[in-house]
Formats: sequence, structure tokens, C-alpha cells
Amino acid sequence: MPTYRDSAVVLRTHPLGEADRIITLLTREHGRVRAVARGVRRTASRFGARLEPMGLVDVQLHTGRSLDSINQAESLYSFGADLAGDYPRWTAAQAICETAERLTPEEREPAVQQFQLLVGGLRALVERAHAPGLVLDAYLVRSLAVAGWAASFDGCARCGEPGPHRSFSLPGGGALCADCRVPGSATPRPGTLELLGALLAGDWVVADASEERARREASGLVSAYLQWHLERQLKSLPLVERT
Repeated sequence: MPTYRDSAVVLRTHPLGEADRIITLLTREHGRVRAVARGVRRTASRFGARLEPMGLVDVQLHTGRSLDSINQAESLYSFGADLAGDYPRWTAAQAICETAERLTPEEREPAVQQFQLLVGGLRALVERAHAPGLVLDAYLVRSLAVAGWAASFDGCARCGEPGPHRSFSLPGGGALCADCRVPGSATPRPGTLELLGALLAGDWVVADASEERARREASGLVSAYLQWHLERQLKSLPLVERT
């Protein structure tokens, strides 16, 4: 249909001409969509402020040949407004939004689970029930699993031998037993892989009780694993405050 309506999170924006913007959205039903919002950079724009990054919106779009057009937008929740004064949580939210865009490479391909993970991750940052680094890493391991790149943090990723194991390999798919260990594998602390497994499973009792050094090591592993599969670095990850 030429016109459709959907819930969406604004991932990023960039200028187009003198008064327009291109808005990158992750929608609930239509996947990642790029759309033109005409006139939103003018001070008299009716809905320009509603199309800011990290905003959850109800949006009406018109299908175009290359880019859709935004006809109407209603704000449902502005995650960015709640996080703007908190640098660790703001940068974690930036990394979540950038990851969501990279893990939905095909435009207009439905990605309902990725949308739900994105909204859940941003909401968890706003609620402040857990450390922002833990929320970010939980989002990363889960979104990678939904994308088909689930890492093993307990059983051996190659032979399936029950763990825990001491080796972790990016190309190997996660934890490896002594027989399957490959050169270049990392040897994280036992608590690090336990933490990553807890984040994947949503076991916040274990995650919240983890030590700071295990959190730092887990963040390094999951960031490297993400960028290994994306085959590119994320601009936002080096800005995330991990203390």
C-alpha cells in the first residue's frame, strides 16, 4: 500500500537540503526504513522535535521509490530526553541504536525481535535498575543471537562438550574446550563467561552481583565479537563509559 503506519524508534538523522532531514527508523512491522521528513528543520515545523534520535514514535509514511516520506509523527516516548543528562547511559543508548541499525542491513525486512530488543534496552537504561554497561552488553549478546550469531558461553561451540571452559574464540563462536581450542583464543576469567551467559539468559541476579573486573573483560569480549561479525567498527563503542 502507498501509505502505512507503524511504531518506530528513531535511530539517527542527517540533513537533506536546507530544511529536510533523512530519518533512519527501526519499525515494528516493516524493519529498518529510511524516510524523508520535509521541512522539519524549520522552526515552524509541526513534528520536527518528535523525530529526534532515541524517540519512540507512531509514524505514518508514504512509500517512495528509494526513500519513503513521513507524513505524520506522534511521540510515544522520548528515551533521549531522559538520558541526555547521564553520559554513561546516553553513550550506551547511542551504541544500542547504532548496533540495531547494523544488525538490520536489509531495508523493509521485518525485524520484530530486533525492534523489541531495541525498545527493551532503551527502556532498561531509562529505568536505571542495572548498570548501563550491563544493559548494553545484555542487548549486544541478545541482538547478536537474534541475528544468527549466538555465542556459546558454557558448552564448547564446536563439539558441544558441557562447560564451563576456559578458552574463548571470536571465529570459533565462543567458548571452546581444551581439545577444540584454536590459536589466538582468549582465556577469560571463569566469572567473565558466567556473566555473559547470565546476560544472554536474562539472569540479572547473577549479572548485578558480578565483579567489576569481570564486567570489563566481558565488555571487551562482546564488543570484539560484535565487530568481528559486522566486519567493521562501531563509532559509538569507544565513547561508552565503562566504569
